[in-house]
Amino acid sequence: MSTKKIIHLDADCFYAAVEMRDDPSLVGQPVAVGGPADRRGVIATCNYEARAFGVRSAMPTRHALRLCPNLRIIMPNFDRYKTASKSIFAIYRSYTDKVEPLSLDEAYLDVSDCTLHNGVATKIAADIRRDVLAQTGLTVSAGVAPNKFLAKIASDWHKPNGLFVIRPHQVDAFIQDLPVKKLFGVGPKTAERLNAFDIHTCADIRTKELGFLIQHFGKMGLHIHQLSQGIDNRAVKTNHHRKSISVETTFLHDLNGHGDCLLKFDALFDALTKRIANANAQPQICKAFIKLRLNDFSVRSIEQTCLKPAPDVFKKLLEDICSKTHLPIRLIGLGVRLQEATPKTQLSFLDA
Repeated sequence: MSTKKIIHLDADCFYAAVEMRDDPSLVGQPVAVGGPADRRGVIATCNYEARAFGVRSAMPTRHALRLCPNLRIIMPNFDRYKTASKSIFAIYRSYTDKVEPLSLDEAYLDVSDCTLHNGVATKIAADIRRDVLAQTGLTVSAGVAPNKFLAKIASDWHKPNGLFVIRPHQVDAFIQDLPVKKLFGVGPKTAERLNAFDIHTCADIRTKELGFLIQHFGKMGLHIHQLSQGIDNRAVKTNHHRKSISVETTFLHDLNGHGDCLLKFDALFDALTKRIANANAQPQICKAFIKLRLNDFSVRSIEQTCLKPAPDVFKKLLEDICSKTHLPIRLIGLGVRLQEATPKTQLSFLDA
């Protein structure tokens, strides 16, 4: 079987980069895109000057300003970001029709059949990066590898504005020292459990029998066993299946209990209903869920099987979840999960 040639491309601090491109006076300054501090905003992304102060995405704007008092906060302009994204993806598709979008600024490309540069994926990735910079004024980092798992890790290796290649004969050596927290699906809790068994790297995973990993980690055991061998047979999917549709609101003042939450319900439910209608997703709905973010920034969620997003279903979920917490609530999210487009393959990247 021939070796795949996969490129993972990720724009560098995309929203902030668009803002700096369109307003050169921002270049060299710490910049973040997000909501204002006086309305309990959250940072969506920031440039590397801001990251040097410890500012990160998903951080409350108020905290970000404490870390970096000179931080320039810019409200998001998604119309401009979508326009830039369309230009970037047009360039990707000029090289191959096997493009799997992951977000506005991130994608996998399968260039296994590309004849440019005699099929040398490294040169193809370099050309793509050059074209994106020339045509959009933005930089993208690229990772080139034999599969999606490794390509994604590689694209982060020399960020920002970098290119890193993992050739087939380098996979085994590269993966040995890879920390388990770098593996898809391994979140902080799973990493902590692995560390408790003295498993810190892929080399450590390889010392354990598959039966041991499955016994203690279930399906995740098989998952990490395969990744520790550099195995990832997932294809680049040109038709990405949406897994959920949701809406959420962060409130200016904390909500206290079910009564306060109920006052906000109708507006959220109406927004969710419109979003479902726009996505034409009604026949695919299989579950309803509610998410709360509390004032200590912890998250609570609840869901149930549901084929139709009726108000009563969500109101009952809201009542149930509110009864299980006594902390003030800063965010409510309503959403539906959609049925899988196809049966899951053996190698699935699980949420930790």
